[in-house]
Amino acid sequence: MIRRPSPAAVRYVLLLSILVAWECLPRTGWIPELFLPALSTTLRVFRTDWLVYAQALLLTLTEVSLAMLLACGGGMILGAVVGGLSTPRALLLPVFSSLYAVPLVIVYPVFTAWFGVGPESKVAFAALYAFFPVMLSTAAGIRTIDPQFLVAARSMGATLMQQVTRVIIPAALPTILNGLRLGGALAIIGVVVAEMLTAAAGIGYLVTLNRTILDSPRVFAALLMILILSVAYDVLARYVERRAMRWQNVGRQISRPAQTTTVSSAA
Repeated sequence: MIRRPSPAAVRYVLLLSILVAWECLPRTGWIPELFLPALSTTLRVFRTDWLVYAQALLLTLTEVSLAMLLACGGGMILGAVVGGLSTPRALLLPVFSSLYAVPLVIVYPVFTAWFGVGPESKVAFAALYAFFPVMLSTAAGIRTIDPQFLVAARSMGATLMQQVTRVIIPAALPTILNGLRLGGALAIIGVVVAEMLTAAAGIGYLVTLNRTILDSPRVFAALLMILILSVAYDVLARYVERRAMRWQNVGRQISRPAQTTTVSSAA
């Protein structure tokens, strides 16, 4: 019987194939170097201009962190209100759901008029970009909580704070974490797009600057850094999600031996 390769092996082979194609296709002339510089040429840019890219990455990370702080704080608070109270949910949820479908890049000129072309407008724009998935996920997570959990907690004398920390947050945590992961990715997109439009520093600015002078290796070096930043955030978010949801895995591991014992006894 032929054994199927594991998903991890398939991912590694696919990644290696992409890197080999990235290096070989420009070298062989199948793709012009202007459109796609070789991987070695792109990496050489990091070695020669590492200080420039490090400073740009530090600025972009600072703006993304501030945007995520605003988006998570406001989104989780408002999402808890919308998801937990029927009146705000009926009034606000359709509005926010409709706004989430609007391409928010069209309002960036408004942010530049309000906050200028400095980091403030980029942080505010990225925070708005990440706000909607965090808020909607928090509201959806709280709405999916079984009311019987709260009834059982009250019957056992749980205070309001205990209900929030022991029932509401653990039950809504999976959906909230998914919203935070999506919101972080959108915050990175928002900051980079804003830097590409109006900025004098940052990773997005390096993309726009080198694109105008047709310096493809430096453009792809900046794009590769954005990709690495996004992947690193996704890996970190998945790690936090696994750590936070460990109690669910423990519950499953406990329930499986119990089910096995029951089936064996019945047999």
